[in-house]
Amino acid sequence: MPTDFLISAAIGALAQLVDGALGMAYGVTSAAMLLALGIPPAMASASVHYAETLTCGASGISHLMAGNVLKKLFWALVIPGAIGATIGAYVVSHVPATWMKLALTPYLIGMGLFLLFRPLRRQHLHDDTPAISRPLGLVAGFADAVAGGGWSALTVTTLVGRGVRPRMVIGTVHLAKCLVSAVASISFFVQVGIPHGASVVGLIVGGVLAAPLSAVLARRMPPRVATILAALAVLAIGINNIAHSLMSH
Repeated sequence: MPTDFLISAAIGALAQLVDGALGMAYGVTSAAMLLALGIPPAMASASVHYAETLTCGASGISHLMAGNVLKKLFWALVIPGAIGATIGAYVVSHVPATWMKLALTPYLIGMGLFLLFRPLRRQHLHDDTPAISRPLGLVAGFADAVAGGGWSALTVTTLVGRGVRPRMVIGTVHLAKCLVSAVASISFFVQVGIPHGASVVGLIVGGVLAAPLSAVLARRMPPRVATILAALAVLAIGINNIAHSLMSH
């Protein structure tokens, strides 16, 4: 158990560093590394969501107090997101682990390519709620529960791409993520019970300890460099899954 805790703490710390530099990718990074260690997809996603319910809570509340939350956008994301997360938790809990891992591989590779090639462009900024927000929340909530991450990567990049002020997008998405993770955690508790306690505690402790360093990293590391590093890491894990699948056959 101490080994499980230490490994999970290291994963949580690394994922927090990535998240601090990007403003996203804590879930997809930690879930991908848990999958690479051989943890079944449902358990990996459950562990991440249990941890995220606590780790993202402080971040979301801080953004709310700082005035970085758009209430209309928040509700447009959180209700569909909770529905999508509930459906995703059911799906990942009832599909054979080997099938789910193969199904998640294109998602991981797609997410890596998405982060690697996402456009960086200037445009007129606004605080309106785009029409795509509700379906985006539904899809992001489902994908996040199935893959253990991806909520912020999908919602932040899409909404910023639609011209919503980045500061307001990040604050709103983080607060919504807290509630969506809580709903997903309840669904996972009903479907698969509590995963390895050491893994969950390790993710939380590692994330909390790395938070101050991640803030420094966010200021020092160029955003494009951090994005490329995260993309390459997720791509490598996805390709590794394909290689293991081919070797097993």
